[in-house]
Amino acid sequence: MTSANSVASGAKRAERDRLAAGLTKGPAEVLDFFLPLWAGSHLAASAAEVGALTALETLISFAVRPVAGALADRFDRGRLAALGAVLYGLSFVVYAVTPTMTYAYGAAVLGGAGGALFWVALRARVGEGLRDDDGAFSKLFAAEGTGTWIAFVAAMTLVARIDYRGVFALGAAACLVAAVVLVLSSSRGAPPPEDAPKFRELGGRMWPMLGLVVVTALAEAGVALLLLMHLQRGHQLELGEIAAVFLPGFIVYSLLPDYLHRVVRRIGRRKVLSLAMVSSALFAAALSFAPNPPVIAVLWVLSAVAFAAAVPVEQAIVAEAAGVSLGRGMGIYEGATLLGATIGTFVAGLLYSAGDGWWIACLGAAGLLLLTSLLVPAAITKVGVVDRPVEPTPPPVPAAKPDPDPGPTSESPSVPEPAAPAPALEPPSASGPETPLPAEPRASSTAEPEAEAPPKRGAGWRNWAIHAAVFAVAQIGLAIAGYSWPLAALSSSDANFILNDSGHWLLNAGRIWCLIFLVDTIWTAISLLRKRDG
Repeated sequence: MTSANSVASGAKRAERDRLAAGLTKGPAEVLDFFLPLWAGSHLAASAAEVGALTALETLISFAVRPVAGALADRFDRGRLAALGAVLYGLSFVVYAVTPTMTYAYGAAVLGGAGGALFWVALRARVGEGLRDDDGAFSKLFAAEGTGTWIAFVAAMTLVARIDYRGVFALGAAACLVAAVVLVLSSSRGAPPPEDAPKFRELGGRMWPMLGLVVVTALAEAGVALLLLMHLQRGHQLELGEIAAVFLPGFIVYSLLPDYLHRVVRRIGRRKVLSLAMVSSALFAAALSFAPNPPVIAVLWVLSAVAFAAAVPVEQAIVAEAAGVSLGRGMGIYEGATLLGATIGTFVAGLLYSAGDGWWIACLGAAGLLLLTSLLVPAAITKVGVVDRPVEPTPPPVPAAKPDPDPGPTSESPSVPEPAAPAPALEPPSASGPETPLPAEPRASSTAEPEAEAPPKRGAGWRNWAIHAAVFAVAQIGLAIAGYSWPLAALSSSDANFILNDSGHWLLNAGRIWCLIFLVDTIWTAISLLRKRDG
């Protein structure tokens, strides 16, 4: 009973961790998207000052992450992540009220330190639950994706009414809520033993995997920056139109990781990582020949599928390799991610500035990903983790206590005849354990399916219900603003309205969202029917 309670409490804590991740990830991504535009238009910052602002935050975050890893192995990870969320929120507050670039630099320092503390501690905390849920990082990645696209839709809808500073204030409020959620769900964990591996030992053990992490982050950040610059400069799209191109990919991040993790269980981590990198390479190469934004949006969605498969697998491998030093392991992982993203954005910017930089950068990223895909099997073997994670079995339902009298009387209606052999088994003390054995298989065979099946079906319906609730709330808000695509489609007399350009970017984004929601509904229904039949 104790193990069942601990699993239940762990599941609740994991849900709160994912909520905190979504509340923080979304505003952080919006800030990264808005910051250069806001600093240039509201603070009259030059390109060099904007570059210095982002570089300062990156430098602080990179320097603090090892410290955050060591702290996450010594102190309560939930409270440490809450402290990071508070610092994140303070950086949003400073951005919202600052009149000059001088204070903006202070906000960058707060954001860099807060981001390091938050993500290292939170990922280490999520890693604690891998024994109970081998898909913990897939669910975390999905929560981050959900928070990202919800924050983008809200920010793009409200920025014209409340300005950038109002959006930053909302980001601060979201971070504060995340900090409260983490504090309420914090728990004191046992400190690692004295002989726990340190940074140097962990780095020596995990360096092949860290190389893959750097390449994945390099490709993801580099391709995203290339898309942003190409849509803005090559296709002259406005801010809202650019966000509409990125939005479907972020929605894919929120919907597919859990399904993709089932593929990992079937074919193994080596094949999934290799296929994800090969797919990313193909999509990156195809981007160089994409003729228009709709095609680019489709390719970005396909690329997002590959990243949604690869990133949670890398995080799970690092967590398993780190063992008891989860904090230090995640500190190294976050440092490798940041290093790859920094290199990717820097190189992408340099290549795009060249004459034919768009297709050179895309093909260069494709070649690097193809080369790295060949090294995946050896890297995972070198780290020494299992290739196929096994779905954890729920804790066994405790069998009926060995009461000699109630057992026979409760089973007497079904087995009245075999009551005679029972006394023959009772005299020898060694055969005592054999008497409960017939009862245990019956208890497990009847109780275990009841313990397993409902959570899986309920989880599927709960996930769909959350998606449906978010969809309904967003459509109500869009309907009030006059940009609900379902209402526009129902009221339109144009037979080709569903296929044609709807005119406004929110309507076009709503069309894509409706399609994704329809696919999600059909997929959920089919999955639940299969589970019921199986």
